Amino acid sequence: MKKIIKLAKHAGFCYGVKRAVETTKKLKSENSDKEIFVLGELIHNSHVINELSQLGIHTVDELPCQNTCCAKICVIRSHGAAPEVFDDARNKGYEIVDLTCLDVKKVQQKAIQLVQEGFLLIIVGKPEHPEVCAIKANAQTHGENVIVAPDVETLKTYEKQIREHKRVGVVVQTTQRIENLKNVVDYLLPVAKELKIFNTICASTSLRQTEAKNLAKESDLMIVVGSRKSANTTHLAEILADITKTVHIETDDELDNYKDLIINAENIGVTAGASTPDSIIHNVIEKLNTKY
Repeated sequence: MKKIIKLAKHAGFCYGVKRAVETTKKLKSENSDKEIFVLGELIHNSHVINELSQLGIHTVDELPCQNTCCAKICVIRSHGAAPEVFDDARNKGYEIVDLTCLDVKKVQQKAIQLVQEGFLLIIVGKPEHPEVCAIKANAQTHGENVIVAPDVETLKTYEKQIREHKRVGVVVQTTQRIENLKNVVDYLLPVAKELKIFNTICASTSLRQTEAKNLAKESDLMIVVGSRKSANTTHLAEILADITKTVHIETDDELDNYKDLIINAENIGVTAGASTPDSIIHNVIEKLNTKY
């Protein structure tokens, strides 16, 4: 059986991730005399984190105290950070390089705006995700009326608070599914007296999801490549699983786990999350073309 393998056009690094990775590497090459620390994983991809480590770029959960013998740089990752994180870095004497994705910055600004205008802020997203944590922390510097809800079921537990506040504002984690936002809005319409919504799902995420859905409709099998810690990658896999057979892998090493599915598929579509390097995507395509 001759296989047709199609790679989605918008697969792999988005603008924000590419900017973060390239800038951090450039920082190291131009500041060989300085230690560079990234607070949390720069992006959700272990291969990229290992590559940065080999270049001498440290990924840490907490900044070590500055010493006088060596200048140090603190990189704020693409997901953003709480205001107190910036304060801590400054107090410890670090030079700060803020690589928060510009789309994430916009969500933070909209969230702050809604709180300042007196709205009960609802952030649609995963409560434990670093992007969402940063959005919440920035908003709460201007007021405490903030709710984080990944779905309608969670939001229902706050219905009394929502009805009492009456004025409700909504922002969305940049990598969320548009269907999830629609469900939240449908729930809120009869509950809130005044509802203000900012659809802050980034254009890259929307484009990637739409293109992948169209590819899935003409494929017997979809292969989604990227870290299982990556929100946009896992959302891609969830969306496509509703359309056709879908597998989520991190590298080409995992393809053999789905050997039978691959052998029996005539049309195979491949897409990848925004934090997946081109080299990993290339290896997957190469193996699909040569091994099965």
